Amino acid sequence: MKKKIEIERAPISAGSRYPHPFDGPCRNKLRRRLGLAAGLKQIGINLLELSPGAWSSQRHWHTHAEEFVYVLDGEVVLVTEGCEEILRAGDCAAFLPGDPDGHHLQNRSGAPARVLEIGSAEMRDDEASYPDVDLRASASGYAHKDGSPY
Repeated sequence: MKKKIEIERAPISAGSRYPHPFDGPCRNKLRRRLGLAAGLKQIGINLLELSPGAWSSQRHWHTHAEEFVYVLDGEVVLVTEGCEEILRAGDCAAFLPGDPDGHHLQNRSGAPARVLEIGSAEMRDDEASYPDVDLRASASGYAHKDGSPY
């Protein structure tokens, strides 16, 4: 049985699943779901392709999921609470669960960027909080911060 993952055949998640208007800056991206292609169940691995101007997500943090990013090509800006850091090819960052210092990546350059994302697989008890917008996420979907659904 072959173990090599055909990256071009990996399931693709394109654009954004966020409710409007939070989807706007996150539309011009593509995730190749390498972990799914390999049948992995404990960790998620994605090859994220960010077009110029695109964001990886809204700025967020997780209650239970760990996240790690490694820049393969291009340049992105890691945005956290009150801090911005440029990450270039070979740079990486990690995010621990429960740390309310939300994060996301922005491609402010004029060229595409590719980032390897590694994190905890879908966890039923994980929730994501979005400090900059009226949004939170759980296994049941997106809701306003007051708990009412979108």
